[in-house]
Amino acid sequence: MTDGSVYGRTGFAVRVAREGGRWKVRLLAEDAGDELPVLERALGEPGAGEWPPPLVLVLDSRLYFVALRHGPGGMVRALISDAAMLEWVLAAEVVERYGIGVDTEGAFDDDETGWPGGDMDLFADDGLPAEELRPIVTADDLWADEMVERIATRLGFADELAAAVTP
Repeated sequence: MTDGSVYGRTGFAVRVAREGGRWKVRLLAEDAGDELPVLERALGEPGAGEWPPPLVLVLDSRLYFVALRHGPGGMVRALISDAAMLEWVLAAEVVERYGIGVDTEGAFDDDETGWPGGDMDLFADDGLPAEELRPIVTADDLWADEMVERIATRLGFADELAAAVTP
């Protein structure tokens, strides 16, 4: 029996990387976890490996997702699908550590939830620029796991992600 999630679970953390031109997805935790330093370390050393650099995707309770990736100079770039989820430990840590403000453009108008924040160009080097990502992360009819599924499909690692996280 599933919980309604497209992946059969409500949360997970994975590392996604291109190795030899192919996507590799490795499950880091079966739940979303709330240890931001552990997730940052899972990115590996900045500048090591192929371009674009690996990313860490975290789905938490189907309510929001976080994506982390190294940027120029080894800094960590971060995206959160809902920067208003501050009652969740990981969301609050991501918003605080990366100084994420709430991006209100194109987000829900009626209840101040569902506000994406952070680096909307996080997937641009993979072929998903901010203007194409924005409609996914501001869609009021999608759960966070459905957003992640659309991003993975668009970038070409949906099958690898499903294989890594489906119980």
